[in-house]
Amino acid sequence: MKDFAQETALVSVRDLRIGATTDAGRKIEIIKGVSFDIAPGEMVSLIGESGSGKTTIALSLMGHTRTGCAITGGEIRLDRHIVTAMSEKARARIRGTEVSYVPQSAAAAFNPSQRIMDQVVEITTIHGLMPRDEAEAKAVSLFRALALPNPETIGQRYPHQVSGGQLQRLSAAMALIGSPKLVIFDEPTTALDVTTQIEVLRAFRNAMAEVGAAGVYVSHDLAVVAQIADRIVVLKGGEIQEEGSCEQILHAPAHPYTRQLLAAFEPVLHEPSGVPDRVKHTPILEVHDLCAGYGPMRDGVPYAKILKNVNFKLDRGRNLGVIGESGSGKSTLARAIAGILPPYRGYTMVDGQEMPLDLAKRSKEQLRRAQIVFQLADTALNPAQSIGTILGRPLTFYHGLRGQAREARVIELLDMVRLPASLRHRLPGELSGGQKQRVNLARALAAEPELILCDEITSALDTVVAAAIIELLKELQRELHLSYMFISHDLSTVEAICDEVLVMYKGEVVEALPAARMSAEALHPYSRLLISSVPQLDTNWLNTLEQDPELIATFANR
Repeated sequence: MKDFAQETALVSVRDLRIGATTDAGRKIEIIKGVSFDIAPGEMVSLIGESGSGKTTIALSLMGHTRTGCAITGGEIRLDRHIVTAMSEKARARIRGTEVSYVPQSAAAAFNPSQRIMDQVVEITTIHGLMPRDEAEAKAVSLFRALALPNPETIGQRYPHQVSGGQLQRLSAAMALIGSPKLVIFDEPTTALDVTTQIEVLRAFRNAMAEVGAAGVYVSHDLAVVAQIADRIVVLKGGEIQEEGSCEQILHAPAHPYTRQLLAAFEPVLHEPSGVPDRVKHTPILEVHDLCAGYGPMRDGVPYAKILKNVNFKLDRGRNLGVIGESGSGKSTLARAIAGILPPYRGYTMVDGQEMPLDLAKRSKEQLRRAQIVFQLADTALNPAQSIGTILGRPLTFYHGLRGQAREARVIELLDMVRLPASLRHRLPGELSGGQKQRVNLARALAAEPELILCDEITSALDTVVAAAIIELLKELQRELHLSYMFISHDLSTVEAICDEVLVMYKGEVVEALPAARMSAEALHPYSRLLISSVPQLDTNWLNTLEQDPELIATFANR
């Protein structure tokens, strides 16, 4: 990577302090005296767990703070502009021309009712940068640089007519068309599948090199950062813990917190927990010829068929991973097994007993034995109810607990998931993402299940918190003799907790593999493509990655 040590700083941040006012009116400092520089053409990554201040600092480089926050001290200089001393009107003039932003969710950045080209070139009209035909020609050249298909015509489509990976690259084109000196990337590949992520990272890197812009890349994924960053700034609690070149941070970290981040990225492989001899050996879960889909039914078959004749079994005390890209049918499988989406063909058995296909037809005991934990705890927990009430409801429903007995069990459940008893009086909105997911898990445990279906439960969490949730699941399995079906697109997470893995593609199981030997034993071309696309903690990995273009074209799901 390029040496930027001798370059004059394009961005200079000195003793930056950002404060916030809580709902109760209390003032707190969230960014505490941060200082760093960015050279022209340099890509600097801000990493750290949720709440470390990554995005807050990145947004401040545009002079922007979230509602309730304000820059309270220090200085930010961008080229010849003192951003912290500018009026809001003056800051608006440099956004899109001197500094631009690529969001985590490109879908939220586009207007669904306008064509893509009109939105990409809009900034050039607002700032009077160039004539429309010149702006469109520049947009097409950016589409080409970002490796978008049909660069001459893709701008005529609407946002819903392109894939998530394409939309993310189009948001980069929108950010680059005003020729900014600095581009801020705010976790832009977090929501993408691994194979799509590779394309997008390559495209970002090539386009940035072509236009010569500097960048700030916000992420909690060290393997992604390794492919794109020249330098890394490690943050925790609004303070810099360590700063250095990508190679130094990844291979010779000096600060204990950086070492903790690296350790969390490489979880210990799963070792199966023992099942007591007295427990019978009937599989805890069997799935036979399961077919499910969405939309109106015709002749007993839904309009959109998703799952196609899925078969597998999960032995008691063992864990099964289900991997595949978005749209492969992973979450649909979990919903079909749980009865939330009744299959139109096939059946499931829990501990040798066939389950009614529809959730509403299952007995209380059948519901109790198999629980599901959803991906987004934010939407799974009622925001208007206290944690105590949320956990108390299944205790009353399944076990008839009320009053002091129920309260005592709520406290036990919170302790099980390593949360303090005092949390039962709080609302979900007052908890962190990791705490909410622990409550989500505690609610499933309230039923005293034998099987838990985990649907992408760590995908919205940062690396450190996700690693802690995985360790918690392992401890609970040892203590309670649970079995898990773990749905994820994160292969390292699957390796950390699963015994076997099913690889899904377009609603079908294309291969079953032992989790610990996925890479060595995968035979199906799609499995090999998926596994080879997982970024490694190696700054040269993307440069040396070789994948068969025909294979990529065959399994393109962009």
